[in-house]
Amino acid sequence: MARGPTAPSPAPSPAPAVGRRWDVPAPLRWVGAILTLLLIAIAIFVSVFQWNWLRGPIDTYLSGRLHRQVTIHGDLSAKIWSWTPTATANDVTVAEPGWAGRGQMVAIPRLTVGIDFKRLLGGRLVIAVIDAQRPTVLLQRDASGRNNWTFSPPGAAPQPLKLPPIRHFSIDDGRLTLDDARRKLHFVGQVSSNERLTGYGRGRFTMTGKGTLNSTPFFAQILGGALLNVDPDKPYPFTTDIRAGSTHVLAKGVIPKPFDLGQLRADGSVTGQDLANLYYLTGFALPNSPPYQLAGHLTRNDSSFEIAGLHGHVGASDVSGRLAGKTVDGRRKLTGDLTSRHLKLADLTAVIGGAPRGAIRGTVASPTQKAMAAKLTAEGRVFPDAHLDVARVRQMDADVRYRAETVDAGPLPIRQASLHVRLDHGLLTLSPLSLVLPQGALSGQVRLDARGATPVTAVDLTLARAQVQELLPGNAGAAPPLQGPLEAKARLTGTGDSVRAAAGSANGTFAVAIPQGQMRQLLAELMGIDVTKSLFLYLSKDQKPTPVRCAVAEFQARDGVLTARRILIDTGVVQAQGKGTIDLKNERLNLALTGKPKHFRLVRIPAPITLKGRLDDPKLGVDFGKAAPQLGAAAILGALVSPAAVILPFLGINTAKDADCTALLSEAAADGAPVAAR
Repeated sequence: MARGPTAPSPAPSPAPAVGRRWDVPAPLRWVGAILTLLLIAIAIFVSVFQWNWLRGPIDTYLSGRLHRQVTIHGDLSAKIWSWTPTATANDVTVAEPGWAGRGQMVAIPRLTVGIDFKRLLGGRLVIAVIDAQRPTVLLQRDASGRNNWTFSPPGAAPQPLKLPPIRHFSIDDGRLTLDDARRKLHFVGQVSSNERLTGYGRGRFTMTGKGTLNSTPFFAQILGGALLNVDPDKPYPFTTDIRAGSTHVLAKGVIPKPFDLGQLRADGSVTGQDLANLYYLTGFALPNSPPYQLAGHLTRNDSSFEIAGLHGHVGASDVSGRLAGKTVDGRRKLTGDLTSRHLKLADLTAVIGGAPRGAIRGTVASPTQKAMAAKLTAEGRVFPDAHLDVARVRQMDADVRYRAETVDAGPLPIRQASLHVRLDHGLLTLSPLSLVLPQGALSGQVRLDARGATPVTAVDLTLARAQVQELLPGNAGAAPPLQGPLEAKARLTGTGDSVRAAAGSANGTFAVAIPQGQMRQLLAELMGIDVTKSLFLYLSKDQKPTPVRCAVAEFQARDGVLTARRILIDTGVVQAQGKGTIDLKNERLNLALTGKPKHFRLVRIPAPITLKGRLDDPKLGVDFGKAAPQLGAAAILGALVSPAAVILPFLGINTAKDADCTALLSEAAADGAPVAAR
């Protein structure tokens, strides 16, 4: 069989040449060529690029972020071929917000800013350098609270300044001016972090300046750590020394995350003559006080702060505890819990704008309080007329508890004190308020409403289960002149921005009752001016008691004058009734007590016992004018009849019967007196 043609064998593949490269595909060659040309074009573009072309876009961007006009008036240049690219702008200004008028808030002749490009690739913005040459900054706040250093959008809550970490911050010959109408502060300071120095202090932040705060000299110095090679992961240390008149603030602390000024921790102390003066430094309306010295640990977290471990002295009283504050919707609120191991009650007189009488004899008091004490003494007054700053009370809220474990109240036997202070949009309440006695307590509430045009003060206080002998000064070793349970209640309302004005316009009721007890018989006999009996008891120094069946005094207050509705003291030997007024407006007393003996007395002068004069120095006396007819009759009888007839007009024929104390106390209770019918 014939065979067909045979298929040719495949040719062997040629052996690869030694050192031969793989051929690059054509698409990749095109991409490489384009990238090379792009880099060359970028290099050429950068070399001929005019950075001033970016001034307009940068101005627009920064103006939108800061919500005010930012302008680069001079040249703009940059160095970008570095891991820390920088840009330098000349003659940079930041305008004032519209409400502050025309002018510049910030002016910087030369500003250089650089970023850490490596950190930026890792997703974190770190400023490598800020170099500001001769910057001037003008900070302003008007009386309504508007300020030019808040860059939040209109209507948004202000936030503390938070800058990214800055590794190298240089300020050369800076000037800061602060005009704060709300705090009455004017300050001019020099700011620097001079890196041209050698040795200690090179690159350290310093701000030192002076001015006035509420018309008193003001000095401030803030020193920070070196601003060269700042580690963004380590706290930045600082110290502060501020003096405003008699107020002195010292603090040493850290900013945990440089330069987030919303966060800081510091240990500090503050001393001064009056806590109320801190308003212009803190914005919190604190009460008036005697000289103080306080210390604690401050922690700030954005718009809130806390002072832990607070301790020190206010006047002669110690104080410790914690305070916290925060700002919500533009309103400040202060909360806290404070304790005193030992409270000197006289220190609290400063709270109402007064001063203890001892202030002019060297007691712990400020010059202002000593002057007030001298004025009250010279004028013979008790109620101070220091005016309440209503605007301050309306600007903040508060919720603070206070308690004193022991109390030094002079002649008053007060053992402990506690109160809860709440302030809500101008309504101040002290409720509950409690003063604990050895037996019984004074408790209730005080309410001051400053929301209207004229402040209104309401007092509702009750003295319950007290013992009258504990409230009266007594001689050592002698029996108390009066003993028994004492109950009292005051419900008064007054208007005005001072204690004197509120007392002088008071309306309401005041009542005191002794349901039962005993008193020294000598004192009871004197209420009836029993010449023979009381003289005998006095000469014999007899301390024999007589029972007090009941005693009630009720007053109706109208326009600052308390008029007696009922004054009755019923004892075993004498029944006395009284009348008169207590004038709080003019601070005068005019009370009279007329007694009738329950048994025959040979010689008796029916002349009232009087209590008259100033509230701070009342005088006890006898109104002998009421006995003038008897004195005249005695003289006539003595001349016409016989000397023995002289005593006839003084014979105590008219005697009193026991009072119906059950009915009396029931009636008094119905009228609001703090007693229970028996």
